[in-house]
Amino acid sequence: MDKITSGIKDLDRLIDSLYIGDNVVWEVEAGTAFELFVQNFIRQSFDENQNVIYVSFNKSPHSALQQIDNALSQEKFTLLDCFTSGKGKNDRAFIKFYENYSGTNVIKVDNPSDITHFTDVLNSLEDNLPSGNRYIFDSLTGMQDLWGDENSTYKFFTYICPRLYDLGTVAYWILEKEAHSPAFKANLRHITQVVLELYKRKDKLYIKALKLEGRPDREAFKPHPYEIENNKKSIAITPVRKEPFFDIGTKIKELRTNIGMSQKELAEKVDLTPSFISQLENNQINPSLHSFIQICNALGVNFSTLFEENKSEDAQWLIKKEKIFSHLSINETGLKGYRIVNNGNVSGTLILLEPYTKTENFIPAEGIKLIYVLKGAISVVIKNKGETLRSGDSMYLKKEVPSLLKNEGGDNAELLLLCA
Repeated sequence: MDKITSGIKDLDRLIDSLYIGDNVVWEVEAGTAFELFVQNFIRQSFDENQNVIYVSFNKSPHSALQQIDNALSQEKFTLLDCFTSGKGKNDRAFIKFYENYSGTNVIKVDNPSDITHFTDVLNSLEDNLPSGNRYIFDSLTGMQDLWGDENSTYKFFTYICPRLYDLGTVAYWILEKEAHSPAFKANLRHITQVVLELYKRKDKLYIKALKLEGRPDREAFKPHPYEIENNKKSIAITPVRKEPFFDIGTKIKELRTNIGMSQKELAEKVDLTPSFISQLENNQINPSLHSFIQICNALGVNFSTLFEENKSEDAQWLIKKEKIFSHLSINETGLKGYRIVNNGNVSGTLILLEPYTKTENFIPAEGIKLIYVLKGAISVVIKNKGETLRSGDSMYLKKEVPSLLKNEGGDNAELLLLCA
């Protein structure tokens, strides 16, 4: 794929440049000077003789042009104004701009709150210009404010993002990260090609990648400090010391498969998509802190477990008690299951039943099952026949599944469930 520059050399080095077809989502905090990244991208596009289409939902034409360094003087610049008749509500203060303007490269969208109308205007503009235009959408947040909910914004993004990719364009999408739900941001990440985060901590500015499709170097996923230089015109990003690559995706996949959970099941538990989980496990994207904690909770592990170093190969046969109790695979009222092993051929689970707990559905219907009572007294009903099993007793089941298990004692009961 063809590479192009972002207009900021340090950013190009960090993310291995931009690629033709990239949709770049910028998750930004206030005070991070994200407009400088936009300005440099626009200037670079002009240097390469490329058309730039700037779609403004959050700023009046006057404010947008001031922020992007009066690009109106460039013939290859088009401002698509969705603010004046949108959030601006055709206020006289904003309409006055058009009384003093007679050019053709500012287009006021008359009804931007109508998503179909806006999409038609955007597609018509693309059809009337040469291919390869560069796009800036100044605010996914402004779209959401105008259109009323995240679902409408997400549907528009899922339509236009692949279209721009197929057209071989590069597009910047600005998103105020605190204004959107974690699920919304996670869903955007699995559709787009690049996600970059800008944030501020103790008066220092940082940039890091949350997704970089097709880039092998993982250094961009670390926080990198950046500074504003050259009279607020340029950005300098400070490299950080390289460290060994941490394979978080593989560890999540290992934990998930160890407890017999599918990608779909994990995605449903943390309100993400199976595609997001797949990309995460393949180390194509990094999770947000919120999503990371949710995933750890769904897998039944403390997040520190994922940062532990791998044990040596000669200790793989050893399964310590504390490791077993870090793999919670069943969590129901009065019933907990801890996965001991699951290698595709056989699985072993330690079952804990609280006093007088009854259960009906934790034993799989398929395959051969051996249930060994480690502790307590368990009443069992199979094919309308009841039995009581005590410590040392077992059940060997080929096709049968108990219709009822109950802990009859006043203490916790423990069972070992083996499935093959």
